[in-house]
Amino acid sequence: LLEVVQENAHEDFRCFISAEPPPLASWKNMPESLMQGSVKVANEAPSDIKSNITRGWDNFTHDRVEACTKKDDFKACLFSLCWFHSIVLGRRRFGQQGWSRKYSFNTGDLTICANVLQAYLEANPVIPWDDLRYIFGEIMYGGHITDAWDRRTCNSYLSVLVNDQLFQGLELGPGFKSPDPTSLDYAGYLDYVVNHLPSDSPTMFGLHPNAEIGYLTNWTS
Repeated sequence: LLEVVQENAHEDFRCFISAEPPPLASWKNMPESLMQGSVKVANEAPSDIKSNITRGWDNFTHDRVEACTKKDDFKACLFSLCWFHSIVLGRRRFGQQGWSRKYSFNTGDLTICANVLQAYLEANPVIPWDDLRYIFGEIMYGGHITDAWDRRTCNSYLSVLVNDQLFQGLELGPGFKSPDPTSLDYAGYLDYVVNHLPSDSPTMFGLHPNAEIGYLTNWTS
């Protein structure tokens, strides 16, 4: 079909085909011969915190934030959730010092957790911190985790990052505090990351400074 179409196609026309497995067993996978003859484009999550948190925040919009009836609570919790998401993705670069196994954390985990967050904020008079931590750590992100110590690590992050101290300048990482949600809008949070986020280091992930030695050794070899 592509060979027929390309005869009269515009010179700038490009056809993008996903190699992701189909959701139903009855659907066919992308033919191997077609995949081998195509130019591959990979969309992988970056390993640094700034890129990951910016990318995570970009999944939402100003209108989405403003539409929440408790927008200040939503902004603070959503930003902390994006920080958590960037941390669990970034830890993968440290190999087994980050996670004992390779877990497929993805953007879908973040967006679904954001939907749950908004629904729980609007349905409850006060923020149900325990419920949110359980859903994020045991069901959403925890659904990928099979190792008990990794699960403990994930829940430890959430216990520190998802609590009422978010509104009192909680330190998300060394030298990086949670901003006041009443003073920043959607774009303001992006500016805050650009202007105040310290440079990447293992301590930002809660790891020993020497944890980066193995990562840098593997990256240069």
